[in-house]
Amino acid sequence: MKYRFAEMIWYETKEAAEQDRVAVLPVATYEDHGPHLPVDTDVVLCTGICERAVARIPSEAVLAPPVPHGYSPHHMDFHGTLTIGWDTFIKYVRDVCCSLAHHGFKRILIVNGHGSNASPLDLAARLTNIEYEGKILCASVNHWDTRKIKEVGAEVRDSEYGGTSHGGEYETALYLALKPDLVDMSRAVDERSPLPPSFKTDLLAGTHPQGSAARLIPYWSSQTVSGVLGDATKATVEKGEKFLEAATEGLVELIRELRGTEIPPRRDQHEEHISRKTAWT
Repeated sequence: MKYRFAEMIWYETKEAAEQDRVAVLPVATYEDHGPHLPVDTDVVLCTGICERAVARIPSEAVLAPPVPHGYSPHHMDFHGTLTIGWDTFIKYVRDVCCSLAHHGFKRILIVNGHGSNASPLDLAARLTNIEYEGKILCASVNHWDTRKIKEVGAEVRDSEYGGTSHGGEYETALYLALKPDLVDMSRAVDERSPLPPSFKTDLLAGTHPQGSAARLIPYWSSQTVSGVLGDATKATVEKGEKFLEAATEGLVELIRELRGTEIPPRRDQHEEHISRKTAWT
């Protein structure tokens, strides 16, 4: 069964929508990931995980063509970064999701591969739901935020908090599992954010448990010399394979959860008020 949207003939996309398959949309960006990883890291990891997940359940999901460019203005001090304006980015992703909805896909899952895409993609998903007035479900998730990868990540990682922030143990290990020939581990570094606990991040662990749940993303060059925030030196192919399997399983689980979620009916309280008033009189 075909599962890549781009390889389907137009009537096959129609059939896929009629089968109530979830449309999975990978979104990432091109930017620096330290002296050891290519600038396509986010794209390779996100699309690789989505490809594997949808391939396992082709009768339940469709892999939409990825959106490879994202929001990375704070990385522009590093060569290789390509960024899209926040408003253009949000509208672009919303338009892609609305196109899928227009063709009959009632459940859409945006899968993010770049930290600073998270807020814009959350808004793009919300705008899509609003555009279709509660008749579809459009959600967004970071590939490192599914239940399974958080569970396995805590068991597999060797770095302490902050070690999987950016270009660190998690992303480097995943790239080693996917395209080992493009990783230069001889140049891998361990560099951490100078920010206080409340503003530090870790992909696999989230907000620092000893600080407040605050968000702060200054210019990347003000936090790191190498472009890395984390410990890339602890990455291995073996860890990458475990991370990849967990991320894939976690995404499959989430896709199935979304597919099984009923679309709750919208209830306009203004209309209900009018109906009650009419009944009273």
